[in-house]
Amino acid sequence: MVKFRNGKEISNLVRPYFIAEMNTSHLGDVSTAKEMIIAAKQSGANCVKFQSWGTDTLYSDAYYRENPIAKRFVKKFSLSDDQISDLANFAKSNEIDFSSTPYSIDEAVFLVEQCNVPFLKIASMELNNHIFLKQLSKLKVPLVLSTGMGSFNEIEAAVALLKTENVKNLVILHCTSIYPSKPEIINLRNISMLKKSFEDFPIGFSDHSEGIGVPTAAIALGACLIEKHFTLDKTQIGMDNGMATEPEEFKNMVESCLIAYHALGEESRSLTHEELEMAIKMRRSVVCKVDLQPNELITIEKIEFKRPGTGISVDRHHDLIGKKLKKGKLKGDLIYETDIS
Repeated sequence: MVKFRNGKEISNLVRPYFIAEMNTSHLGDVSTAKEMIIAAKQSGANCVKFQSWGTDTLYSDAYYRENPIAKRFVKKFSLSDDQISDLANFAKSNEIDFSSTPYSIDEAVFLVEQCNVPFLKIASMELNNHIFLKQLSKLKVPLVLSTGMGSFNEIEAAVALLKTENVKNLVILHCTSIYPSKPEIINLRNISMLKKSFEDFPIGFSDHSEGIGVPTAAIALGACLIEKHFTLDKTQIGMDNGMATEPEEFKNMVESCLIAYHALGEESRSLTHEELEMAIKMRRSVVCKVDLQPNELITIEKIEFKRPGTGISVDRHHDLIGKKLKKGKLKGDLIYETDIS
């Protein structure tokens, strides 16, 4: 079990945790971002998650020189510290968790110390960035680690490093870093594999598919956390916006995932009171196939098996063979324990 800084517990034993990933669907506009926070809350999200990056923390100067449009894009859609802080406070006032993905240690420190985030999300691209992972571990806050683009050996190395750094509150997310991801490349059985490989940590799923079928299936495989891109309008042009879920679809996803979660139940075989009552109605009892006289011997040829299950159960019919009846019974009558001498 993992406990976030605000006391929320993440494990296979509690209700799944749903993160609405805002990415750049706010288009750099704080008022739009606030609308998204409200809509996410109404859609059943437990948390809204933003991106904390700027022109100096994401790409190199050499890249910008070759791709000047990229720098304008990053500058336009990034959020300043003041804006991030404002959104964190807004989310808190609307009783929904707030977090963000930092791309530098300074951004991480700001999120922890100034925004009091319940956890830090580590982007898939940082999986092999052991220097950054070590820096984040020193902040002593829960971490949520995405594993897109990573081999199993890279995942294993990252988790080993975090364990060495005494990180105990860690959620590992299966992830496929293709936007959107077609179902046939998502390999949801990785969730089961990760659960077996990293028994100390709960496993979630960062979803980049379209629709709600894949995250629902992830819950059925034991994912305890679902991260899904969120937007107010997927028709708007924007990075990953077209594969994001609008509020109604996100709400449907949460409802579908919760149905899967509640249907999982327990691994131990148990029957409800209602099902036991149904067995009485639907199972077969020993019934007289012909009229039987008092003291007549019961043979297999003289009995058959029909509903309801209120008499002697069909699986105990052999106990009657060779026994005598205390009283006569008509064809079609159930035979009861009290009828046997």
